[in-house]
Amino acid sequence: MSPATGSSEKVRSRVPAIDGWFTVDAEPHLIGTRCVDSGTYFFPPETTMSRAPGFSDSELVETPLSRTGTLWSYTNAGYTPPEPYVPQTDPFMPFCIAAVKLELEQMVVLGQCPDGVTGDDLEVGMAMERVIDTLDTTDDEELLIWKWRPVGWAAASAPTSAGAAS
Repeated sequence: MSPATGSSEKVRSRVPAIDGWFTVDAEPHLIGTRCVDSGTYFFPPETTMSRAPGFSDSELVETPLSRTGTLWSYTNAGYTPPEPYVPQTDPFMPFCIAAVKLELEQMVVLGQCPDGVTGDDLEVGMAMERVIDTLDTTDDEELLIWKWRPVGWAAASAPTSAGAAS
């Protein structure tokens, strides 16, 4: 029996599926970099040099990215993506992918939507928020990924995926 949960279920470490792209602390956030001289943001984080034209020698600083943004575009993944995608259901169930524009950073970040969010729930221009959800589990770890959902969706809609947390 696990002392932390009071059950026989094994406690797994919660870790990002992609190390260095987001945190899973009390206030999880995507990790980007910002070009000091141009002010340009990059995600995934850029570690080699600034890609901003004329600023390749500029310093890059790690920075947390906004948790919210505006739905810029979306689509339905109606087919099973290739590896490294990990199927969550058998048979495959379609899911939505959102392109969310972060207002402060003036950039678009793609991400899957949580289970249950359909194209009928989405409208270009609506407010979206980044959440953390379970991608997969191993014996020792719960591998986490970021997803985008409409602001307030979980409270007004069907239950979220197992492991969903903001």
